[in-house]
Amino acid sequence: MRRKWSEQIHFNLMLLPGMLLVLLFTIWPMGGIVLAFKHFIPTKGIWGSPWTGWENYSFVFDTPVALRVFKNTVIIALMKIAFGFFIPIVFALMLNELRIHWFKRTVQTIVYLPHFLSWVLLAGILRDFFAVDGIVNQLLGKFGINEIMFLGDNFWFRTIIVGSDIWKEFGFGTIIYLAALTGINPSLYEAADIDGATRMQKLKYVTLPGIATTIVLVGTLSLQNVLNAGFDQIFNLYNTLVYDSSDIIDTYVFRAGIEEGHYEVGTAIGLLKSGVSFILIIISYGLASRLANYRIF
Repeated sequence: MRRKWSEQIHFNLMLLPGMLLVLLFTIWPMGGIVLAFKHFIPTKGIWGSPWTGWENYSFVFDTPVALRVFKNTVIIALMKIAFGFFIPIVFALMLNELRIHWFKRTVQTIVYLPHFLSWVLLAGILRDFFAVDGIVNQLLGKFGINEIMFLGDNFWFRTIIVGSDIWKEFGFGTIIYLAALTGINPSLYEAADIDGATRMQKLKYVTLPGIATTIVLVGTLSLQNVLNAGFDQIFNLYNTLVYDSSDIIDTYVFRAGIEEGHYEVGTAIGLLKSGVSFILIIISYGLASRLANYRIF
């Protein structure tokens, strides 16, 4: 055992800086979750502040804001999961049918690039596009349509949130399915050609069954994101006019905890979300193991 440790010591030393960062910025701050059950007094600190039990949770659930942020979070997250699940599959199948390889690689690269852009940058672009005097309203004006306040209307804002997220991320999902498509045995297509199968029949009886496991895996793992509606995207785009449709758990935690100084309330909501998310992760990985034989341990 000692000899094995000495042989691998250089690998362990390489891991040490990363482990220290995780300990310092992830494990150590977790002691602050006790704020969820305290009345925080800055002069007394976290540990010196008095305990209040479940009062912070009672305060949260007695306010109408709590129902609104939970409802918005679930609706936006489910819309992103639903549309973001099917579009990459369809696009990957369409891209797989292309026989001009340089064009296929070019399209694949173009749709994949937005994945690497931050929402800070994209939010600025979207604000310019959908502003009252932006490009979209200018085009609508050419057809005699009145200006629409896209980023100040609850219906249009939620549509922009979901649509822009799909546009940004569907290229990454496409890569996953294209990788799965390469694992299908080419002899199956050759056998289908000999049997006189059409392109749609090969898609139905060869291609889709060949990536069915990947589809099930991605679908089940996406369940863990039911409470993750995208803080960075919404925070950089929303405003007070669209709180009714866009104020989610993460933005409310930031506003209550950081901007308004109610640290205990923000901690209580964040801890509740983390607990529910942990349960969803366990369920999603259990389903992935059962339906797609996927295991991480």
